[in-house]
Amino acid sequence: MRQIILDTETTGLEWKKGNRVVEIGCVELLERRPTGRTYHQYINPQREFEQGAAEVTGLSLEFLSDKPVFDAIVDEFLAFIDGAQLVIHNAAFDVGFLDYELSRLGERYGRLADRVTVEDSLLLARQRFPGQRNSLDALCKRLGVDNTHRQLHGALLDAQLLCDVYLNLTAGQREIGFGGAEEATPGAPAAVVHHFDPAVAGARPRVTASADELAAHEARLAVLRKKAGGRCLWDPPVLEAG
Repeated sequence: MRQIILDTETTGLEWKKGNRVVEIGCVELLERRPTGRTYHQYINPQREFEQGAAEVTGLSLEFLSDKPVFDAIVDEFLAFIDGAQLVIHNAAFDVGFLDYELSRLGERYGRLADRVTVEDSLLLARQRFPGQRNSLDALCKRLGVDNTHRQLHGALLDAQLLCDVYLNLTAGQREIGFGGAEEATPGAPAAVVHHFDPAVAGARPRVTASADELAAHEARLAVLRKKAGGRCLWDPPVLEAG
C-alpha cells in the first residue's frame, strides 16, 4: 500500500471565509516504510493572514510573495498523491482547504476523494486514547516521538512527526509481518515479526478474574437467560441421558 502523510498550513481556520493554503508537506510510505520521498511547497495565498495563523506558522505574506500560487503547483502536487491513501491529523480541516483550492480552479480537478482515500489519525488516536488530549504534540509526548525541534507549525516537519506518530499508533498492523523476509529498516518505530517460533515464545500471560468480576459476569448472564427464555450462548451444553 502506498500512503502519503500530509499536512497543510493556512492563512486562517476556515476556508469558508476565504482563507487559503500557504504550505503543503507530504511524506511517502510504501508498505508502511518511509521511502525517502517527500513533497514540500510554500504557496503565495494572495491574501493576508489572520493573526493567530501567522503566529502559529511564523509565515508572512511578505515571505510568501515570491512563491508560486496554487494554480502553478497543483499538477505536481496531485501527481505526488494520486492513488495513495492520505493520512492526515484532523483530516476534515486539510481536506476542506484542499478541496476549496481545487474548486477555485474549476471542475477539471474535481475533489481529493476522486483521487485518494483518507485516514484520519486523530480519529485513530481518539479510539486508542479516549478522553485524552490527542493533538500532535500530545501524541508525540505519549508515544515517545521527539518533537523538541518543533517551535512553530510547519507542514513538512509536522508530516514527518505525524509519520512517526502514525506508525506507533498502528504498530499492531506492522508487527503481523506477513510480508517478505527482508530486514527491518534501521530506526523503524516497530519491529517486523516474520515468523512464530514456539520454542522461544515464552509462557503466555494468564489473566484471572476477581470475585467481583465473576459476580458481575454471572449477573449479566442472568439477564441474558431471562431474555432468552432460560439459557444463553455462554451456558454449557445440556447433556441428554443416553
